[in-house]
Amino acid sequence: MSDLTPAIIVIFIFLATIAGLIKFQRYPGRVFGVALLTLYILNIVSTHQVLNSFANQGLLTLILLMICSLALEKTRLLRVITSYVIKNNYQSTWLRLFGLTVISSAFLNNTAVVSTMLSPIRNNRFHSSSRLLIPLSYAAIFGGTLTLVGTSTNLIVNSMLLGRGGQPLGFFEFTPIGLCVVVVCGAVLFFASKLLPVKDNGAPRGSKYFIDAKVSATSSLVGKSIESNGLRNLESLFLVEILRRGRLISPVSPNEEIEANDRLMFTGDIKKVTVLSQFDGLDLYAHKNGLPINNLREVVVKPESILIGKSLKQAGFRALFDAAVVAMRRDGEVISGKLGELTLNAGDYLVLAVGADFKGRHNIGKNFYLISGLEVDKALNPIQEKIAIIGFFLAIVLSAFSVLPLFKGMLLLLGALLLSGSLNSNEIMQRLPKQIWLIISSALILSHALISSGALGYLRDVIQSNNHILTPFFGLVIIYCLTWLLTELVTNNAAAALIFPLAFGMATALSVNAHAYILAVAFGASASFISPYGYQTNLMVFNAGKYQLSDFVKVGVPISIAYGVTVISAIYFFVGL
Repeated sequence: MSDLTPAIIVIFIFLATIAGLIKFQRYPGRVFGVALLTLYILNIVSTHQVLNSFANQGLLTLILLMICSLALEKTRLLRVITSYVIKNNYQSTWLRLFGLTVISSAFLNNTAVVSTMLSPIRNNRFHSSSRLLIPLSYAAIFGGTLTLVGTSTNLIVNSMLLGRGGQPLGFFEFTPIGLCVVVVCGAVLFFASKLLPVKDNGAPRGSKYFIDAKVSATSSLVGKSIESNGLRNLESLFLVEILRRGRLISPVSPNEEIEANDRLMFTGDIKKVTVLSQFDGLDLYAHKNGLPINNLREVVVKPESILIGKSLKQAGFRALFDAAVVAMRRDGEVISGKLGELTLNAGDYLVLAVGADFKGRHNIGKNFYLISGLEVDKALNPIQEKIAIIGFFLAIVLSAFSVLPLFKGMLLLLGALLLSGSLNSNEIMQRLPKQIWLIISSALILSHALISSGALGYLRDVIQSNNHILTPFFGLVIIYCLTWLLTELVTNNAAAALIFPLAFGMATALSVNAHAYILAVAFGASASFISPYGYQTNLMVFNAGKYQLSDFVKVGVPISIAYGVTVISAIYFFVGL
């Protein structure tokens, strides 16, 4: 094998990887996996390099950050923040939404931020969600550019820089450029939002399960309105009526004040029922019966059941079955009133919180068809919430001020979350970002191959022989545009991973500040505004807002232009070449 052969093979694999990502956009992990295996089989990279790439400290920091943020998703933090967003005035709502999303996304996973805010925006009664959801996604992207932990692409670039033996990027190294992006692109987005269509939000979606919750006399909800308590726009749960001293209040006004002993009736996705337990003094029917709601069973009442024609209270349901009804659904009929006093019919669907003796009762099969167990979204208790929230932000602050490395802080936090029960091994394995791990590790391997094979050396020779044309500033523009184009065509993470070695090689060949080119990759990989497929938050709002591709194009084109000009100018001014 001649000296040229390895370089030619690596260049071919690099180009084939780009082509594969464009062709198979839904399977970036597989494309990178094939590239990794090909390089390894051909002995272009060693076993040691493969192991080091998968154990890269920057990459492991990203994985730990994403795992620890799972605990934050189970807290009330983002829900409390979101409750202050929706107002009567569109401009006021837009500004609140933009500001809160930008700030939240600077420190939290922007996918989690968008996911939490989707439901309140989609179900608000004041404004068409289609005029707010694209601004939500773009604001999350802008906010992610403010800090090292704001978006996964920043951490990916940092991990690849560490893999090259460079100095890690600072926590606030992105902030000056990111602030310029927020101000300039935020202003453009504010005016471009007028181009968004006005579409009907539609009827609330979700199952028609009827959930009964009672407000205790000592609840902190008492004396405050539905809206100020944050009960108006819960994720997949909808407050349909209030039962107060025998009087039914429906529909429920957001200004309605809650009184002690009110019965709040919700409909929606039963898997979200644990959200209600996070409100002080709001007790489900199952709570009153002393049963937890983390072990649920869905059943249908049989025609021959002894429960037919009786209410839950009359039947002595808990004593009969060692279970309590959490929610009820009746096909073809709207349920209303107090859950314990509703008369049961054959075919009624019930969700039961069951005790230890439930399986041993011989009357279960005689009265119910057992459908399935239900996995509900787990909520944290007050102590676990404090550990998750305080621990996460403490680790971020200590890292920001160089007191404790982010990797060490996140590893210690993960240990605390596991020991406190805030996270468990099953949750971690289910949500482990395996695809991101594979993509970045494979990209690191490809980067090693480009260097060791001499492929980047040829790039350096070409650049140096044309340095009268390819100036440092022109090189910066090329790197940014390549990253941006690949982000729109493929995904942000893949774009950052692929263009990084080219950026580093070009910076070396031109003898310029490598950090400028590296930041161009990081910001370029977040520049997905025209296509709904290049960035996960865009895809989330694309479906939720019932948008068409043209909606993204007419708003995204001016944003992309403003973003690109701002980023390149700010890098040149703040970082220099």
